[in-house]
Amino acid sequence: MNYVSTRDSKNVVSSSFAIAHGISKEGGLFVPESLPKLNENDFNNLKNLSYVDRAKFIFKLFLTDFTDEEIDKCVKGAYIGSFDDDKPAPMSKLGDNVNILELWHGPTCAFKDLALQILPFLLTTSAGKVSGGNKSVILVATSGDTGKAALEGFCDVPNTEIIVFYPENGVSEMQKLQMASQKGENVHVCAIKGNFDDAQTAVKKIFTDNDFKKKLSENKMEFSSANSINWGRLCPQIVYYVSAYVDMLSTGADLSNGINICVPTGNFGNILAAYYAKLMGVPIKKLICASNKNRVLTDFINTGVYNRNREFYLTSSPSMDILISSNLERLLYDLSGCDDGYVASLLSDLSKKGEYEINGEMKEKISNLFYGGSCDDNETAATINETFEKYGYLIDTHTAVAVNVYNKYKDETGDNLPVIIASTASPYKFANSVLAALGEDVSDDKFKTLDKLSDITKTDIPKPINDLKTATVRFTDVYSKEDMYNAVNKSLGIN
Repeated sequence: MNYVSTRDSKNVVSSSFAIAHGISKEGGLFVPESLPKLNENDFNNLKNLSYVDRAKFIFKLFLTDFTDEEIDKCVKGAYIGSFDDDKPAPMSKLGDNVNILELWHGPTCAFKDLALQILPFLLTTSAGKVSGGNKSVILVATSGDTGKAALEGFCDVPNTEIIVFYPENGVSEMQKLQMASQKGENVHVCAIKGNFDDAQTAVKKIFTDNDFKKKLSENKMEFSSANSINWGRLCPQIVYYVSAYVDMLSTGADLSNGINICVPTGNFGNILAAYYAKLMGVPIKKLICASNKNRVLTDFINTGVYNRNREFYLTSSPSMDILISSNLERLLYDLSGCDDGYVASLLSDLSKKGEYEINGEMKEKISNLFYGGSCDDNETAATINETFEKYGYLIDTHTAVAVNVYNKYKDETGDNLPVIIASTASPYKFANSVLAALGEDVSDDKFKTLDKLSDITKTDIPKPINDLKTATVRFTDVYSKEDMYNAVNKSLGIN
């Protein structure tokens, strides 16, 4: 299977090239030329397999220039021993038809682990095929969870360096401490004065700077990406939606009329993976896109106008505090009939004017496929409280956004199909907000807050978070967004 750029479909590359380079030379994102299809026999066979073997089955469809032995090594290295009970994506029930897909049982307690535990294996294997021995420089902009998951995944991986930028005041205290205390000789962490979109825009600019790429090449280095713009990040996310559907089939649930999927999303990668699973054959009827107060995706789905010229809000669900949703480009490419010129023009409008409007045919397609909804911090807190009071089940702020928006969708439409709600982080990563939502006083000491949340809910603090109590902060540098080039130079030791 080959991959093409969303902004130049004549740029055809292998999966190894797409993963090793992360982004196309003109700034487009790599997508498969076509998607594989799964049939009823495939789903029945997958029912009898472990998550590891399901992942290998899916990866073989997408990574056709990898050998079976390489895929086996990548998948086992990522998913065996890194997740609670070796179950990366278990589900819990809330009522008859609501299934919570728990994607936070990995080493950083966030859904990014499902992709970022395997990406280092995929990247180093890919680089060995296409990069001629150059060191891979992983450049990451994060709104919270991607940064720590990428740092953990690439920690001390040979022939790699990883540099993570995060907004100084745009992540939770626990997320900041997770990144700032990261161990490893090849890791670098930098706060920036600005928001996630500032960091992401600057990272993209550095990625496509030919002079800077030449400098790296002279130092036997080349850029790659651990953000969800990298196909090696997105492909593993498809796996857990296929696996969740198969798990539901295994329970004997009646899925003859299909299922819905609800995802809290900011950069659009997580829900895009569900869209690809639908195209592959998972009978998903509605993709419910849940936003917080930064409702740029909600407005786009409902109007066809993407407009980032709006106030930016810092919310209790900071990983979704995003106004430029990079992975939306892949959906635009697919729904436009793979019209690379049209996609390039839309993204040019976004860059120059801060907005674009899609044509009527695409608006209709999106309306049929997606439901867009949002909720503010007060609604998020109320949903955390209501869910715990009713079900004894504790959710984080991002999952609460999804539960709230799903309930709005159900009330508006009466649609009671079985639903999978993506739960993207442990509630302990956002303990202050979760504890306050339960009506309790929050301590100035973040670790006392963790202990109190555990005491009153009778739930355990995940070990990776509890271990932060004795962690040593290593990284304290703060840069302006204009000075990010210098941060990269300093981290890599080049002039």
